[in-house]
Amino acid sequence: MQKRPLGRTGVTVSEICLGTMTYGQQTDQSDAFAQMDYALAHGVNFFDTAELYSIPPRAETYGATERIIGQWLSARKSRDKIVLATKVVGRSSSHWFRNGETARLDRKNIFYAVENSLKRLQTDYIDLYQLHWPDRPMALFDGLSNAYRDHGGPDGVTFEETLSALGDLVKQGKIRHFGVSNETPWGVSQFLRASEAGVGPRLASIQNAFHLLNRQFELGLAEFAFREQTGLLAYSPLGQGFLTGKYLHGARPEGARFTLFARGQRYEKPGVDEAIEDYLALAKEAGLHPVHLALAFVTSRPFVTANIIGATNLDQLKLILDAPHKLDPEILRRIDAIHQLRGNPAP
Repeated sequence: MQKRPLGRTGVTVSEICLGTMTYGQQTDQSDAFAQMDYALAHGVNFFDTAELYSIPPRAETYGATERIIGQWLSARKSRDKIVLATKVVGRSSSHWFRNGETARLDRKNIFYAVENSLKRLQTDYIDLYQLHWPDRPMALFDGLSNAYRDHGGPDGVTFEETLSALGDLVKQGKIRHFGVSNETPWGVSQFLRASEAGVGPRLASIQNAFHLLNRQFELGLAEFAFREQTGLLAYSPLGQGFLTGKYLHGARPEGARFTLFARGQRYEKPGVDEAIEDYLALAKEAGLHPVHLALAFVTSRPFVTANIIGATNLDQLKLILDAPHKLDPEILRRIDAIHQLRGNPAP
């Protein structure tokens, strides 16, 4: 398992990061422990979670994933072996996050969230604390193009207030570094500008969706990753399982995530099935498992710091960790040819 630098922090992380969002709903504690044991034994030193998890978000399961990870860290005495990342929710009207109040990325909310994450994780510090999504109003999860639209009204909490709060938490030793998630080039530029002005810590990473059906990171954020050393933590490298082909043409396998929760509407759009079929055909021709083709493509991108993989059970994790980390140049050329034809049908 190769290690890669996490921004300019001096920390190195495994090129595969263990995603944990199913722990506490689809994945019970026993299987979650087995996954974390297996990942650590196979060179994965980077775990990613969030206060929001498990997924789908519900009041009843809020914080469940962090609690399971905390119990594992306590039982295995493995805190010093793990680079631990978690996230604070952005602006949200789901009132269970903040005891009946609206969640925001202001000082009060960030301090509240950090203290509770530390308790659930049973640790004194968080290596990478990420803003799960922006505080300003944006269309991020509507399943459309994610193109910017003016929502009117004030943007809300300033970058400076958010960054200042994070800076104080760094000084207190409760977090070590910070990153963003579901962020845009403009948002990244504003955090970099504020930190250069001395407001708070420097941005270390960007956690956005990136996979064969959504390569939008390449259009604007990749240049930040190269020039500013703010690499991508790529989530959904399998397109929520759609790149396996199991949901093609409306199929809904029993027990699968989208069958249970119906949260994949961004993949139910014109052009998605056709793109998936092309990538499945390429994998077959190349003698690769579709999972391995999709994962190896993401891991091989030079702007990727870590590829965040997730599994609902240990057998899935074993298959995922068997994926190659490089692809033949001809396969990469063929992938780009499909992309030229199919574009980004599932942003």
